[in-house]
Amino acid sequence: MRISEKQHQIILDIVQQLLGQNVRIRLFGSRTDDQKKGGDIDLLIELDEPVMNPAEISARLSARLMRAMHGRKVDVLLLASNLSRSPIHDIALRQGIIL
Repeated sequence: MRISEKQHQIILDIVQQLLGQNVRIRLFGSRTDDQKKGGDIDLLIELDEPVMNPAEISARLSARLMRAMHGRKVDVLLLASNLSRSPIHDIALRQGIIL
């Protein structure tokens, strides 16, 4: 996993501040491969409750995380019972590493 312990803690803190303790956070994409270099940080946030305004939540999370990580690009994907599931969700669930 190619994120630092500090980045790991920043992600946990910000996501839990905005969405509460009952979320699961998965890192997926190129950052899960120790042999690769660079790349943005891709996160899947799984919520047990339905989500209102998912685009706003994703954008707010992404912006706060990017600021906290000095501009490192962070993509946020949400998964909740009321949201459509797409193939990228399945990839993130299958390949992602729970933080």
